[in-house]
Amino acid sequence: MEQTHTSHNGTAAATPGAQRRVLVVEDDATIVDAIATRLRAEGFLVQTAGDGPSAVDTAQAWQPDLLILDIMLPGFDGLEVCRRVQAQRPVPVMMLTARDDETDMLVGLGVGADDYMTKPFSMRELAARVHVLLRRMERAALAASTPRSGILRLGELEIDHAQRRVRVRSEDVHLTPTEFDLLVCLANTPRAVLSREQLLAEVWDWADASGTRTVDSHIKALRRKIGAERIRTVHGVGYALETPTP
Repeated sequence: MEQTHTSHNGTAAATPGAQRRVLVVEDDATIVDAIATRLRAEGFLVQTAGDGPSAVDTAQAWQPDLLILDIMLPGFDGLEVCRRVQAQRPVPVMMLTARDDETDMLVGLGVGADDYMTKPFSMRELAARVHVLLRRMERAALAASTPRSGILRLGELEIDHAQRRVRVRSEDVHLTPTEFDLLVCLANTPRAVLSREQLLAEVWDWADASGTRTVDSHIKALRRKIGAERIRTVHGVGYALETPTP
């Protein structure tokens, strides 16, 4: 029988060894069947929903460990599903979009999604990214239960590792778990340029260069929240966190 526990930060996490629950929300039956079949083969428990209202109801009743969520849905769209589910209980979200539309991606990240994939995609990559997201959430829960002392201050930017909180000019900034991990990765070596591939490996545990667009979209979302001037782009290389000159 599956058991779950609630981590220090309020996110439900599955007991080690228990099967993880994945809710797949998609109105295309062929895609739903393909995703569900692959994830069940990977050992996940899977439920599905085909519209916005049933997705929210199922998430509330079933308490999934991860949500795979299409943006275009009947009833109301995936962005609204994400808002409502995250308001009930924090849960990692993988957004699916039929268009390679950066606006959709940024809006999705802004309402609490942690990653996205553009259709068509390989089931192998989808399954790998699901494993990565769940591993990252487990690491975040562990970090929250074994907090590091002290607060990192870089000018007006303040990173509290223990509480996984960020402040700019003493104002709280809401970051998704992925955005927080990305910011910490950059802040560990301020002013040093990290390539997209390095960031993918460190933050996503994903070494495939095809995922670099994911990095770019998360960087843009992060800039909107902490200030564009704080993250420098080195064209053709990657990104660096700018800090005040001593």
